[in-house]
This record gives sequence, C-alpha cells and structure tokens, in this order.
Amino acid sequence: MPDPRARPETALNALRLLPVLLMLAILAAHFYRATEWIGFGITVALLPLLFVRAPWAARVLQAALALGALEWLRTAAALIAVRQSMGQPYTRLALILGAVALATALCALLFQWRPVRSRFRLGEGRHPGP
Repeated sequence: MPDPRARPETALNALRLLPVLLMLAILAAHFYRATEWIGFGITVALLPLLFVRAPWAARVLQAALALGALEWLRTAAALIAVRQSMGQPYTRLALILGAVALATALCALLFQWRPVRSRFRLGEGRHPGP
C-alpha cells in the first residue's frame, strides 16, 4: 500500500490551504500585538482544524475567516478615526487594511473550491435532485 503522504493530492491540498494558514497566522499576530489574548488563543487553536477532514471543521474555519475579515474592518475604522482626529493621512492605511480584510474573506471562499470541498467532504450526504 502506498504511503498516503507521498500522494501528489496531499501536497496540492497543502498548497491550496496555505492561504488559509497564512491568514490565520496574520490574524493571530494582530491579536497578539493588540494583547487580545482570547482572540489570539482562539485563532491559534483553530490551526489544527486544517488537518481535520470533516465538514464541521471547514465551516468553523470559514466562520473564523469571515469574523477575521470583520475584525480587520473594525480595526481599520478605529485606526482611521485616530488618524483623522490627529489630522494625519489615512488613505494608505485604509487601502492596506481593506486589502487584508478582502484577502481574509477570499480565504473563506477557498472552501467552496471543488478540491477543498472534497478534502473536507463538504456536500456529501446530499441527495441530488430528481
């Protein structure tokens, strides 16, 4: 029996999920820097779910990434308000954090990609229409 770790599909799945891993790591770093320890702990605790091949794990990760995108937008709004009150420019900050929020939200959509859906067994058990 061949070693399952040697299959090309396993390596491809790792590459497909790499953006999710990076976005969760960046979100954890954000919480760490803000000394929001609960957010940091939850984000780090989500990382092992990338190795769980169950539909619920994919949905939890999707929800976490969606909430992460909202966190980036909340952070952007708070920092923009501070910069505005100090009379400093804020356009670059808004563009960068907006791009990070968009990238985080797009990572949640990766779970709709057919190879990732099959890895997490999403959609199994549903009966096709008549």
